Amino acid sequence: MKLALLDDYQNVALKLADWDRLRRRGVGIVAFDQPFGSIDDAARGLASFEIAQLLRERQPFPKALIDRLPALKLIVLTGARAPSLDTAAATARGIPVCNTKGGNSTASTAELAWALLMSAARDLARADRGMRAGGWHQGLRNMHILEGKRLGVLGLGKLGSRVAGYARAFGMEVVAWSQNLTEEKAKASGARLVSRDELLATSDFLSIHLVLSERTRGLLGAAELARLKPGAILVNTSRGPIVDERALVAALSDGTLAHAALDVFDIEPLPAGHPLTRLPNVTLATHLGYVAEENYRVYHGETVANIEAWLDGKPINVTNPEALAGR
Repeated sequence: MKLALLDDYQNVALKLADWDRLRRRGVGIVAFDQPFGSIDDAARGLASFEIAQLLRERQPFPKALIDRLPALKLIVLTGARAPSLDTAAATARGIPVCNTKGGNSTASTAELAWALLMSAARDLARADRGMRAGGWHQGLRNMHILEGKRLGVLGLGKLGSRVAGYARAFGMEVVAWSQNLTEEKAKASGARLVSRDELLATSDFLSIHLVLSERTRGLLGAAELARLKPGAILVNTSRGPIVDERALVAALSDGTLAHAALDVFDIEPLPAGHPLTRLPNVTLATHLGYVAEENYRVYHGETVANIEAWLDGKPINVTNPEALAGR
């Protein structure tokens, strides 16, 4: 029996759980620290593995891949869900999908969003690059005090509400909008409900905290970015496709948008030479919202427990119980 730990880019997975519990039961464990370049590469690399652990949404697992993994018998998904996994295809193959708790990813993602916002406000990424090249203050632009500024929150759920709390602690005014947001819910989170047009036109900072869906895909396109307040800073720690990436690059290039701080992208990892990597008014992070040791310990520890239960014939945390019907 072989277990593949996918996308362990930091080479930490094997240190953060008691994998010997599985090794003593005859499970061989291989951690992959590089992404597969294509479905063909993934099919070749994973052909002999019976168990795969998917680390959040890093490695896409569509039907085209699942159907080419004849040995695969169990998928463990870290976190509650991943749109990049075709659960229906796994179910059709009789492959159970077990998930894990999300750890404290709400806190870790909200904290990262605030770190990106503060970095963009003071142009810290550009200051770091300039100083390493022998410069000092040359070329720095965004030097904003947060107190008294307006934060627009696009999506006021658990994450958005937490970020709104940080903003209030810094003396900011908070406004919010989403399709289903009510005045009562906004007030309970310390924000004021406004129209989408007002949110875009008046926010000094705009932070996105929406789930990617057909309703939110491309929600901010060229027309919406053009409505942003001059000098506005955009922060996205949700999902890349919520913002039209081509329109985003254009708005940053022509100055329509002063600065963007991004943790998520249409394609991840972001390809080398991507236009966003060449723009000076962009602060980039490598989808670090959930990347924290505390969360990893939950993911990997519960992965071990899920596999043990499956080996015992009593699988737990199964998201597709219909896959077990024919066992």
